[in-house]
Amino acid sequence: MTDRPVVLFLCVHNAGRSLAAKVLLEHHAAGRVEARSAGSEPAGELNPAVVAVLAERGLDPTDERPKAVTDDDARAADVVVTMGCGDTCPIYPGTRRLDWELPDPAGLAVEDVRPIIDEIDRRVRALVAELTGEPAD
Repeated sequence: MTDRPVVLFLCVHNAGRSLAAKVLLEHHAAGRVEARSAGSEPAGELNPAVVAVLAERGLDPTDERPKAVTDDDARAADVVVTMGCGDTCPIYPGTRRLDWELPDPAGLAVEDVRPIIDEIDRRVRALVAELTGEPAD
């Protein structure tokens, strides 16, 4: 554990939803919360529509890569947020878990991905406010 809360975002491919949540949390938390992301079945590349929507917001996820969840990642997390991975995301007893049911952006056009990212952004802001005790920005 670190001095800051650690949030692990999990989805199946770690190429869209969990990636966006990590990038958005890093942006909004500005170092006050540590963000990690992983997938139960990582994709080979980032979702280009998600990357485009994040870029529209001035965020650059291009250094991110889809990666598999590890027990160490999960045990280090104060909060694990699953994002539509159902039974493929492991459960870690003793860790706070949130399940954010969100549409999968895989194969969607940018205009269809924007509302998904908007909802992730809303939830991330609320989570940052809760974890830091500060009002949502």
